[in-house]
Amino acid sequence: MKRKGHLIQAVSEDGIACEMGIEPGDRLLEINGETVEDVFDYQYMIEEEYVEVLVAKPSGEEWLLEIDKDYEEDLGITFENGLMDEYRSCSNKCIFCFIDQMPKGMRETLYFKDDDSRLSFLQGNYVTLTNMSERDVERIIKYHLSPINISFQTTNPELRCRMLHNRFAGEALKKAKLFYEAGIQMNGQIVLCKGFNDGEELDRSIRDLTRYLPHLQSVSVVPVGLSKFREGLEPLEPFTHEDAKYVLEQIHGWQEKIFPEYGLHFVHASDEWYILAGEEMPPEETYDGYLQLENGVGMIRLMLEEFEDALRQLEEPGALEGRILKGTYSSVTGKIAYPYIRRMADRIMERFPEISIHVYPVRNDFFGEKITVTGLLTGQDIIAQLKGHELGEILYLPENILRSGEQVLLDDITVRDLSGALQVKTDIVKSSGYDFVNAFIRRMDGKNI
Repeated sequence: MKRKGHLIQAVSEDGIACEMGIEPGDRLLEINGETVEDVFDYQYMIEEEYVEVLVAKPSGEEWLLEIDKDYEEDLGITFENGLMDEYRSCSNKCIFCFIDQMPKGMRETLYFKDDDSRLSFLQGNYVTLTNMSERDVERIIKYHLSPINISFQTTNPELRCRMLHNRFAGEALKKAKLFYEAGIQMNGQIVLCKGFNDGEELDRSIRDLTRYLPHLQSVSVVPVGLSKFREGLEPLEPFTHEDAKYVLEQIHGWQEKIFPEYGLHFVHASDEWYILAGEEMPPEETYDGYLQLENGVGMIRLMLEEFEDALRQLEEPGALEGRILKGTYSSVTGKIAYPYIRRMADRIMERFPEISIHVYPVRNDFFGEKITVTGLLTGQDIIAQLKGHELGEILYLPENILRSGEQVLLDDITVRDLSGALQVKTDIVKSSGYDFVNAFIRRMDGKNI
């Protein structure tokens, strides 16, 4: 009987596995005589300088390969399932969960709630610790896998149980202490809900979490996202302009206390707070190397810094040679980022008068107007609101509105569908200041800054 093993999807051409004759379609059976349960085992087992790898060919033939390599050198293998195991779903019913605020009838994958510690290590996902077993904790410590990204929400055990609707949520916080004692690097997240974990509770949480410095490298504070599909869910209020200013005062106050001792600002406000408060984004050095970009912390500041650097590079001799310095274009963005995208477009048009850029802020009718981030825009809203507008030669779509690695938006409208509906050529631009400049000041040969 054939052993199942782990299906190998791709093999790097310049990797060790390729040199040893491992090919896509082969299955990994064992490393050093042991079966590989998941990515935790795999990453740990291949660290050594000498490993024995048993693979099965599609024919059923088994190869035992003896491999000498550098310590921690990867084999160059990509598996069909990144976890090398089944994904673990979340057992919580968090009051702030955005998946619970999704409308019915969307594709099934959008309703899957993951809370898998292995995804935290592999993809940077945030986990609540409530679905993490003692064995998971032991393996993370044994393999010294880090960083582990944790959704704390609050350090008040009773409040955490209420917010997560899980009676074990408060007890689960003790796992962070175990990671700290083992020297595991961590990042934290607090989704702030008005009237629940804000105000004095936020101060308490930040104070408690400073005990895990320096292994807990950063904590982001992000406002809860509220869609229009909240019937039957915990009533939550949006934060106001005054609320945002108070939250920023709290966070900046803690940064001033923490930085002199640790050289880290530690707790960070997501970009939404500054926009809601009407304040400028902080300088680049306050973001401690942009540890929380995926949580929207520093994304706008980084984009602006990259944009300015890209413009400076265009001033170098010969930099404009072969570039197209005229044309009419358009771009879409969520309302929250619009002032900054508009600012960058204006700078380009001021510098290059023959370039015209129309920037359109798209209102989120699908999820509701309270959702203002670009990443949750849908094809139907873009089509409805851009029809009849001047779109120019190319309509640029931000990459973060697409499903990962695909040309499809959240509501299953494809880029091709969108292009056809608006009768305009479309192109994708990444969330980078460099890519923004390259989109509108294009090179004829396709090469970029």
